[in-house]
Amino acid sequence: MPDELIRAVAADGLIRITAVSTRELTEKARRMHKTLPVATAALGRALAAASILGSSIKEEKGSLTFQINGGGPLGTVMAVSDNAGNVRGYVAEPYVDLPLRSDGKLDVGTAVGKEGRMTIVRDLGFGEPYVGSVRLVSGEIAEDVATYLSESEQIRSACGLGVLIDTDQSVRAAGGYIIDLLPDAPDEIIDDLENAIAAVGPVTGVLDGGNAEDLIKMLLTGFAPRILENRVIEYRCNCSWERVRGVLASLSNDDLKEIEESGEFTEIRCHFCDAVYRFSPDEIKLIVKEAKK
Repeated sequence: MPDELIRAVAADGLIRITAVSTRELTEKARRMHKTLPVATAALGRALAAASILGSSIKEEKGSLTFQINGGGPLGTVMAVSDNAGNVRGYVAEPYVDLPLRSDGKLDVGTAVGKEGRMTIVRDLGFGEPYVGSVRLVSGEIAEDVATYLSESEQIRSACGLGVLIDTDQSVRAAGGYIIDLLPDAPDEIIDDLENAIAAVGPVTGVLDGGNAEDLIKMLLTGFAPRILENRVIEYRCNCSWERVRGVLASLSNDDLKEIEESGEFTEIRCHFCDAVYRFSPDEIKLIVKEAKK
């Protein structure tokens, strides 16, 4: 079953929800970065959140960068989404291994840490990007996303994210949702919605055998949600030899000269997909020559 992103509304438009199922792309990220379970869970949650938030950008060349620096052993957790919800990401320390929490769950909060910030950058493809940042509340990511939406964008929201790891450390289920409430939503709708969210529990309980539409229907029980959009999403990196060459060409003349004088092949590895790009001494010389023009 391909990963999907579904957008829906309910209660005459007072409730808006976007949900994603991301098992395949999270498993691809796990294999690519060789993450251990707690790192897989943190990265998978970040990828799901970035996909949902990025898909709200209407501009075709728009993108969203989702970054957490919580001071925990995982270091930076990064995810980037295009405006269709396709994502890529990485965690700085993929081999972190922590004991399970007392309830038997992965200790994502400790691995991420909460002595830092979550930063979201919306780049519309023109002008200055919009940058929002909040202090972390728990490091569990979903609660931090809801706090960001409330404080930085003044949107009353609920967020649920989850990654279920199988016994062989592969991803068994992954995904999440963000529910937005319009400002004039009455208290009875809020109360009913809070009860429905509590009844559903962890999102992986639904996504393990279900899909994003099942998640929406259960979260909005009694609200008769109307599906607006259903699209396939995937893990997608946009790196290329040409892009990496452009990065090299942007280095200072002193740095380029140092690379040239080494007389060795230069290797640059993409953080997002682990691809390695090699540049021969002759190619470096050509870049240096072009930079002098």
